[in-house]
Amino acid sequence: MPQTDPPRGDHDSIGRRDLAHWDTRLGRWLVSLVTGVVRALRPTVGRAASWSSANVAFVVFSVIALVVIALLVDGAQEVYEGVVGGNGLTTVDRPVLDAMVSVRNPTLDGVMTAFTNIGGPVGMPLLATVVVVVMTVRRRRWTPVVVTAIAAAGSLVMTVVGKDLVGRARPPAALAVPPLEISPSFPSGHTLNATVLTTVVVYLVLIQTTAVWQRVTSVVVGLSFVVTMGLSRVYLGHHWLTDVVAGWAIGFAWALAVVTAHRLWLTLRDEGRDTAR
Repeated sequence: MPQTDPPRGDHDSIGRRDLAHWDTRLGRWLVSLVTGVVRALRPTVGRAASWSSANVAFVVFSVIALVVIALLVDGAQEVYEGVVGGNGLTTVDRPVLDAMVSVRNPTLDGVMTAFTNIGGPVGMPLLATVVVVVMTVRRRRWTPVVVTAIAAAGSLVMTVVGKDLVGRARPPAALAVPPLEISPSFPSGHTLNATVLTTVVVYLVLIQTTAVWQRVTSVVVGLSFVVTMGLSRVYLGHHWLTDVVAGWAIGFAWALAVVTAHRLWLTLRDEGRDTAR
């Protein structure tokens, strides 16, 4: 059903789309399901923590989504078996790495190393923090901080879980551009974290801005950053292509879960306001 009602809350829409309005049957079913769970938990959790139904919904859905996605990462072991057997998508790993090695030169190596450091355990959180602080100050709300913090925490959990479960070896050291990395290769942590944080930040920017060109620019820049970050890991010989593909897939799945949790929070918050009236 097309949306005809205007957005109900400040900065709760992307363009003319009200984020608290669910157009699809699946979306409405999800709202109904989460609402039922929240109503069951509200008397206990809400009273203990003085939380509203919207806050309970946000936390409950985020935790469930994190557990589900983390369990799905367990399927990465099958991907690893495919790597060992030389079957499926993984057959492109070595040819792609060899192609990347063939185009290397000292200048490009330096540029790629500097760029990939942005997506590292220091660079990416620092970059995201600066952007989130700016948005928080402008909006005078804690929403960007809360949403980004939960996204980052989940991203870290899935990176650690994935590497521990699969334990895949990185490409040969002889084919890598120093400095070498020794942690397990699958999934690419740089790619996963960059995908999660960039997607969430772009989502928050889309909510905040009303100019079409700003929304388009944020999406294009964000997508380019995520794709380039992943490919830089392969170019430098720090990851196989399938490590990066897994990072993109897992990262986007978790970012989508966080965005959905935020939309559920908006929906229950607005329903609470309507009830209060």
